[in-house]
Amino acid sequence: MTKKLTVIGAGLMGSGIAQVAAQAGWDVTLRDLDTAATTRGLDTIKKSLEKFAAKGTISTADAEAALARITPVTELEAAADADIVVEAVFESIEVKQEVFRALDGICKDTTVLATNTSAIPITQIAAVTSRPESVVGTHFFSPVPMMKLCELVRGLKTTDETLAAARSFAEEVGKTCIVVNRDVAGFVTTRLIAALVVEAVKLVENGVVSPEDLDIACKLGFGHAMGPLATTDLTGVDILAHAARNIYTETADPKFFPPELLQRMVAAGDLGRKTGKGFYTY
Repeated sequence: MTKKLTVIGAGLMGSGIAQVAAQAGWDVTLRDLDTAATTRGLDTIKKSLEKFAAKGTISTADAEAALARITPVTELEAAADADIVVEAVFESIEVKQEVFRALDGICKDTTVLATNTSAIPITQIAAVTSRPESVVGTHFFSPVPMMKLCELVRGLKTTDETLAAARSFAEEVGKTCIVVNRDVAGFVTTRLIAALVVEAVKLVENGVVSPEDLDIACKLGFGHAMGPLATTDLTGVDILAHAARNIYTETADPKFFPPELLQRMVAAGDLGRKTGKGFYTY
């Protein structure tokens, strides 16, 4: 029987999750608010698959078959028969709660409800549903088709069965999983990178070191594949700033408060690779 996935949000994260699931043989429904958004998502997937095919990573036939398994929709009701729903909308507790409140009334009782949040506690998202035991965090990393890690996060009431189903799905689409047993704000990876990025930006902001030299220090001194500021540009300056602020709001720990330089870059639209300029120019 064909396994069915609904992805809520056709941005880079959502389209990436849809792509790897379709490549693994899942029937995927890609939902966003309007056809313009779903069209952009499908275009992103098509270009990604074409690149893999051009490199010989997958065959052209497999790329076409994966794309054919993805159906774009604008109605949330399309998630009614999904085995798993992965929400990948804007990193806002209010937006995510609105989605999960609606999914609670749409999805079948056995559906696993997963959120791709990188910093918001799962328990807060699950609290608006009548089935918090079925809600789990599946934190994929961007770009999803390339990044191998998936951070599985337990909410306070997430059951072993829900976690196991999420792990099975993530591993089936090619990911290696780690389990976060308590959904502290930022979990493991976002908490670590947010603290590092905040301190890195402060050092640059105060004229201690250039962005280039700071990243070189982390690469050569710590063996990091990419420095924290290059990572911020890749992830999105706005996304890192928002994640750090979410953790700060939850913990009141000053080491997570976004530095002024980071906030000014967001205001100026210097968001990294996606805008052509961040800590570096692209």
